[in-house]
Amino acid sequence: MASEPNSVLDCRALGFSYFGGGGSIPVLHALDLQLAPGERVAIVGESGSGKSTLLHLAAGLERPTSGSVRLNGVDLGTLDERERTLRRRREVGIVFQAFHLIPTLTAAENVALPLELAGLALGREARTRGHSELAGVGLADKADRYSEQLSGGEQQRVAIARALVHRPRLILADEPTGNLDSNTGEAVFRLLLARVEAAGSALLMVTHSDALAARLDRTVRMVDGRLLDHPSRAAVGTER
Repeated sequence: MASEPNSVLDCRALGFSYFGGGGSIPVLHALDLQLAPGERVAIVGESGSGKSTLLHLAAGLERPTSGSVRLNGVDLGTLDERERTLRRRREVGIVFQAFHLIPTLTAAENVALPLELAGLALGREARTRGHSELAGVGLADKADRYSEQLSGGEQQRVAIARALVHRPRLILADEPTGNLDSNTGEAVFRLLLARVEAAGSALLMVTHSDALAARLDRTVRMVDGRLLDHPSRAAVGTER
């Protein structure tokens, strides 16, 4: 089946299983999911339903057992590991629940790292762009601090800057407010939406919160590795 025109992410009949001594353990079952440029989609569901596995496949961190994942029109299954890694570094930004900052790097160095790994900018240029992205999340004065010197909310803001510094077409966010208190989580969520909109990126966000999901353009619900519903796009004017 042909990919949707201009889709940033196009998953078709996507399946994934783990294999062990006892045989295969199916996790995802023939999923279809497409994201248009700039679209913001939430995946909701219980723990263990396969949400994070779907993000890993979308990022090219895992290969599907069946079906396909197209990122900006390219079938990731046709690429070798090196090609998938380079495409992920240049076209995808990832925000994790647990921040995953490198503790031996400063905030600015963490943000600049994706530029250097992807070969998009080096040295002074990478540092300049890193500082600029930190300013965009309100942390210009924390550029030289290490993660242990930052609050949880500040660490997640650094992680958002790191995910967006190279202006990827797709942002994958896995419970980005899950490790934060409600007030800090709300501030981080609003910031994430604002920075994604400013970058013109599409967003695929895993969350347990129906309230947060309702503030995106569309919600899909995952149960036992299956997408059971595809609610229509949220009405214009929904609070964000």
